[in-house]
Amino acid sequence: MPPTTAEWSGKWALITGASAGIGVALAEELGKGGTNLVLTARRKDRLDALAQRLVSAYKVKAEVVTADLADPAAPEKIFTFTQSKGIEIDLLINNAGFGKYGEFPGVEKELLLDMVQVNCTAVVHLTHLFLQGMVVRRRGDILILASTASFQAVPYISTYAATKAFDLLFAEGLAEEMKPYGIRVCALCPGTTESEFHTVAGQEKFIHRGESAQKVAQTGLQALAAGKSYVISGLGNYLGAHGERLVPRRFVTRITARMFKPKGE
Repeated sequence: MPPTTAEWSGKWALITGASAGIGVALAEELGKGGTNLVLTARRKDRLDALAQRLVSAYKVKAEVVTADLADPAAPEKIFTFTQSKGIEIDLLINNAGFGKYGEFPGVEKELLLDMVQVNCTAVVHLTHLFLQGMVVRRRGDILILASTASFQAVPYISTYAATKAFDLLFAEGLAEEMKPYGIRVCALCPGTTESEFHTVAGQEKFIHRGESAQKVAQTGLQALAAGKSYVISGLGNYLGAHGERLVPRRFVTRITARMFKPKGE
């Protein structure tokens, strides 16, 4: 049994965005360690297949609840589902999120607002719902997916970077607040990761080979277990994120804009 995920053996974890990428990798790592899982995302067929595979391979329990976190009612739906099953969530993983590449005025308004809803509002809503019970029980853990984009403005994915900055600061502040209750909170900040994210965001042409989703998942769970308030996955990403502090923010933003600027503009 892996030493890190063994911390949640026999307990229940809830993973949002569990149908692809880092979400699947997190479910796999936790399943190996004997964690029971509530998996949620929009694509029921993928969730069902993942749940069946994990139950068969690791003899854990798995429940599936489909929900679109762009819908403001989705967090309550997920919470009500766990209550109806009598499930106490000891590990909440706010993994769901998406981005969109392009000049801000040219991106659909509804898509931008959905991005804020999924990446920020749903994270706050779900955390508030499940944290109540954790505080009463004086135990619990929360992992929030941020990004290396959390550390700087990123032109042409400006809204996405801003939402991930929110996630990082939210997690860091909450981590300190919850220490007296024995609750750990950590922001996981991956860089480029092998997943569907960049295809959905329309960023494929800017992306080099990244870390595996499994490596990112392991890094996040290890950091959470160690009581860290945030972790940057990958040495190169760590050096890049913190190296930016040595130069003026405006300079970093200008350089990033040149890298991401659409051709022909």
